[in-house]
Amino acid sequence: MATVLSRALKLPGKKSPDLGEYDPLTQADSDESEDDLVLNIQKNGGVKNGKSPPEEIQDPDSDVEVGMTKQRTSESMPEGYPAETAGSLEQKAAPSLMPYLRTVIFLLTVVISMILVLVCAFLIPCPPRDLHNSWSRNLGQGAGGVLSPLELCDVNGDDLPDILIVFTALMNASVMGVSRPSVTVVALSGMNGSTLWSIQLPEETRSVQCNVLSLGAAAGPVCLVTGTSKFLSLLSASTGKTIWTLNSIHLSGGILAAPAATLPDVDGDGIRDIVVLALKVTQPDVFFILVSGQTGTALGGPVKYSTNGEGKVIGPQVHITSRGAIYILFGFGNVQAVALRDIFTQARNRDNFPAMLQQEEPEWEKRRSVNLSELIDVYSGGVDFLQTVKTPDTNCSNLLITTKESLILLRGQDLERHWTLELPNISSQPVPGYFGADQTLDFMLQAQTGDGNKKQPGPRPEHPGLHHLYLLHPVFPTVLLDLTNATDKVIASAVGINDLQRDAFHITVTTTATSEKQPGFLSVSKLGLKWAMMSQGRMVWLKDSSTPKISRGEVRRFLARMKFVNFPQKL
Repeated sequence: MATVLSRALKLPGKKSPDLGEYDPLTQADSDESEDDLVLNIQKNGGVKNGKSPPEEIQDPDSDVEVGMTKQRTSESMPEGYPAETAGSLEQKAAPSLMPYLRTVIFLLTVVISMILVLVCAFLIPCPPRDLHNSWSRNLGQGAGGVLSPLELCDVNGDDLPDILIVFTALMNASVMGVSRPSVTVVALSGMNGSTLWSIQLPEETRSVQCNVLSLGAAAGPVCLVTGTSKFLSLLSASTGKTIWTLNSIHLSGGILAAPAATLPDVDGDGIRDIVVLALKVTQPDVFFILVSGQTGTALGGPVKYSTNGEGKVIGPQVHITSRGAIYILFGFGNVQAVALRDIFTQARNRDNFPAMLQQEEPEWEKRRSVNLSELIDVYSGGVDFLQTVKTPDTNCSNLLITTKESLILLRGQDLERHWTLELPNISSQPVPGYFGADQTLDFMLQAQTGDGNKKQPGPRPEHPGLHHLYLLHPVFPTVLLDLTNATDKVIASAVGINDLQRDAFHITVTTTATSEKQPGFLSVSKLGLKWAMMSQGRMVWLKDSSTPKISRGEVRRFLARMKFVNFPQKL
């Protein structure tokens, strides 16, 4: 037992005959420092005479070292040494792997957490942070203003409507100092007004329609562009690239008279088709052309009709009756109709037609002219606007006709008058909306007084060049909210819905007031309505109001609860 104790307490030094004695002089003469001594003890697990052969230096946690330690321990263990002591040495070597395992598990957890954070930050789209989402963009020097109405369409897939605008810009020609006009269609981001894409068109444009035709989800949104002469093309709304263009040979001797209209699928390829109305240059005849919505090829030849009437071009508009009969409405200061079945059979020069065109509407067919003309007289005289109004709880629509002096609503089933409103000097197209509490579709329009001056509620503009944007809500019919004003000339505007924020926005295109010889600069501005209502809206009381005034706080509390959403289309 004494021998075991002396071996456990022995310190390094020179070899001594007596293993149980310790010579301090030998310690002092040792070539190794105390730090080296500790290092050797840690590396070798034990020291013989203060030194260890180099080949014995091993990592105590390696399998080789553990095996050697077990071997040396068993060899140096004298007979009668307790077996438990050897087992305790093995238990001390094995747990040394646990710290490494804990470190590896910790690092793996950190790496996985970082990967999840990166996925959430870069791969999952986040809603825009700009709550009011208002901006202004200068498009440069224009040469002819805006040629067609603004079109709103989500072209970049961020669930926010973008703006498509067509205008004539001055482009620098090859000769220094000479500029030439160029028709440009540009798509602006609804988020910040940046340019998404821009292309040049060969002629001026009547319309850009981006929500009327679809080639399937894989193709993405598309836009149908109708020119003022012979240009009809389908563009990719995402890139502006051309998908197809109608061959102008089909319009020989004529020009496009109005924007194209979309039809049901009449050629059986699963894609809706198109009808265009063209006007002969040398004679007052009109003709229709059926065009494939998928390929842009003409579905047969032109179908000509002799029409009477003078005034504004009406249509073409597609009307489907309650029986499923399809008619094309059009006219020049009047409204006439022709069955799509008749156009199809003449264009294809055959008597058979698709099943969808077999239906007729008896009450409409009775209105054919006495000479059995294929044209049906719907309304004659001074028509400025034609709108279809869906009737509640039915699959039929009525026809709303606007003239200079009245509004007329015709029943879509038999074309009889439902009601007539006499109102002098109507100067705008009726805007549909629910302005009462009866859940019946109403209309708002603009009229003029007898002396030709517009009825403008509230105070007159500070000077003739100041244009105001007002908000009127049916709950407060005696107060207007002046949202913003501009000194430049307003040449186009549109209203859209931001579904992500349940907000509405107003797009305004203005041009600077310059001389006639020097074209002005075009600017596009976007204004978030909720932000404008709560931050800069100014209340304007109507002069003829006899009801008690409402407090500004009550109006603001009501406006704060307003939400703007897309309502199912009723027209």
